[in-house]
Amino acid sequence: MSAAPRALLDTCVLYPPLLRGFLLALADRGLFAPLWSEAIGAEWLHLAARRGDLPGADAALRAMQARWPEAQLPAAEAGHLDLPDAGDRHVLAAAISGRAELIVTANLRDFPRRLLAPYGLHARAPDDFAMDLWLAAPAPVEAEVARLWPGLEGRARRRALGKAGLARLGRALES
Repeated sequence: MSAAPRALLDTCVLYPPLLRGFLLALADRGLFAPLWSEAIGAEWLHLAARRGDLPGADAALRAMQARWPEAQLPAAEAGHLDLPDAGDRHVLAAAISGRAELIVTANLRDFPRRLLAPYGLHARAPDDFAMDLWLAAPAPVEAEVARLWPGLEGRARRRALGKAGLARLGRALES
């Protein structure tokens, strides 16, 4: 069995909480090794504070740091990197310094393939990433779906997963 892929989780994947919880549950099952940077954690806490959820986000970040103590990466030099949004350079810098294989982000347009390829990286939307994990290991992914959305089957489960940003996975698991 190959080693679990190292995936850098962007801020937009850590917030909302349900998506974060699902992906981290898959990491907890060993399907991938999660990574994030201090800057990503700070962005997440700032966003949560603006939305009135700072205590929950702060507790979640501390729990993540305790569960995966080597996953939070220190700041890395980002000034030399080129991305459409200069504000995302720190994400690419963290992925490079953390030896990530991919960046999980909902902002794919900010991480063009041609700019990530020289670093051996690619970006995946959370739904596509979840589908990749399900195709590689269906049982643990299905078990986490059942745990997080108990009692939901068919169309109701598909709708719930869609609301969580996992529409493709919801369609795949509808039957």
